Formats: sequence, C-alpha cells, structure tokens
Amino acid sequence: MSEIFRPLVTKIATLAGHRDAVYALTGGSASIVYSGSADGMVVGWDAAEPAHDGELLARVENSVYALRHLPELGLLVLGHNFQGIQVLNLASRQLAHATALPPVAIFEIVYSASRQRLYVGLGDGTLAVLTVPDFRLEKLLRLADKSLRCLALHEGRAELAVGSSDTLTRILDLDSLETKFTLAESTNSVFSVAYSPDGAQLLTAGRDAQIRTWDVAAGYALAGAVPAHMYTIHHLAFSPNGRYLASCSLDKSIKLWDAATLTLLRVLDRARAAGHGTSVNRLIWPGNENRLVSCSDDRSLAVWQLSGGEER
Repeated sequence: MSEIFRPLVTKIATLAGHRDAVYALTGGSASIVYSGSADGMVVGWDAAEPAHDGELLARVENSVYALRHLPELGLLVLGHNFQGIQVLNLASRQLAHATALPPVAIFEIVYSASRQRLYVGLGDGTLAVLTVPDFRLEKLLRLADKSLRCLALHEGRAELAVGSSDTLTRILDLDSLETKFTLAESTNSVFSVAYSPDGAQLLTAGRDAQIRTWDVAAGYALAGAVPAHMYTIHHLAFSPNGRYLASCSLDKSIKLWDAATLTLLRVLDRARAAGHGTSVNRLIWPGNENRLVSCSDDRSLAVWQLSGGEER
C-alpha cells in the first residue's frame, strides 16, 4: 500500500476587493491568478505576493462566471454573461476581440492548443466552438435541454468531457464533436469534470455531493464514488503533480484528498482553518502544487500554503 501524507495547510492571505460573489478563477503565468465576479469585475492577483492589492483589468455589465487565460497568446478570455465572450490583451490591457454568442449565461471556457479552438459551455445546453486566434464562431452544437456547466479536455485522446445540469456527462470527439460516451450515474447536475494529470481518470462531481471516478482506458467505466461533501460540490482541481485533489462546496468547505486513493487529508473551513464563511465556488493551483487559491460567495479569495506532511 502506498504511503499517504497529510500536508499541513495554512491560510496565508485573504484577497479582498470584489463587491459581490466571486465565481471564476483562471491561472496566469507562474503565480498570477485572475478572478471574475458577479460585480462584473475581472481582477489580477499575485499569489506569491498576496500582500499586494489586486489589479482591476476589466469591468463588464454582467456577472463573470467563466475565465480562461491563454498564456502562449498573452490573452484573457472573459465569459461576459448574456453578451458573449470578450478577449483582453494582457500586455496592452485593451480589448482584442469580442464575439457574440446566444444571450445566455456562460459557465465554462476551455482551450485546445493542438486544435486552436476555444470551447464554451452555455446555459441553454449549447456548446460553442470558436477558432483561435481570430475568435470566430465556428459552430454551435445543442447537446442538452439544460445548462452545460463544466468542460475538461483530454488532448491525448482528443476528447472533451461536458458536464450538464441534465445529470449527464458526455464525452465528445474533439474533431467531429460526436458523443462517444455518456456517463449517466450522477443523480443531479454535474458542476465539475476534471481529468487527472496523467489522463488515466476522469472525476465528476456536482449537486449530489459525490465525487465519481471513471476509468478512461476502460471506456469510462465507473471506478468508484465517494460521498465527499454535505451539499453541492462546485469544483474539483488536481495539483499539478497529480498528488492531491481539492474539492469545494456549497457547504462552505474545501477538502484536500489523496488523489490516488481519495483518502481525505484535510478539511479547510471556518472553524478549523479560518476558511470561507459562505459557499466556496472555485479552486486553482497557481505556479506549483504547494499553493492553492479559492474563491467564494463571501466576495474574497483565500491563498492556502501546503507544507510538510505526516505519514499515515
């Protein structure tokens, strides 16, 4: 049996400045993190220098639920709800592109560098595909009658996982956009899909508060399920080295898991770790596996430092 270590996790900073719930996080180069909020503001932060104030990069009319940083292009893509996407040039701080989409909420944006395509999950069940770098709308594909809430890419298999409020997770072929597999075991909306860094597993989670593991090579066979939180799980995020999995929830907590076994290592909440006091909406591991950033309905971001570890 492999050794399991419980790292020490300390909150080292609270990043404040948003005026409403913070829903979106995306990684920048090294330690830079970008956040988007119901206040319409997009802010850049340095997780390595959390004492510094954030930098306001954009202010839009509607809530920002989705952001995607394209570091190789120096661009930040905003899901401007009901107005399509806007693309910010980070060097000039100027609007580089704007593409109209159906006037519905935008919940997730992912980018395939190999195919130079942006995939956007919309609130009416439509998947939008845009070409990069011109951000031209190439295709709109209606997949479900309810919202597409989350997306994840498996570049090695040329597959896109799409989680929906209709309880299903669909695995699409990246080129044809045909559905190759349909994962139907979830009992409620799927809010997060995440491939392990080695690509061997897909994890899904959502309103039924369970984390499910799927064996990718075995045709996405269900490999296990863990009742992980008390209420809706909003997001899952693997550490870059694949050692840890972090989950966050409507139950106001973040949980840290051993990724290989889904053994619970730490619970980060208000009582035990001075955590968030309301729903935790998204997570990101900026720069390296030793630092985690979370965002919440409490209008703040928290920066967590992992250190040491004790064998169990």
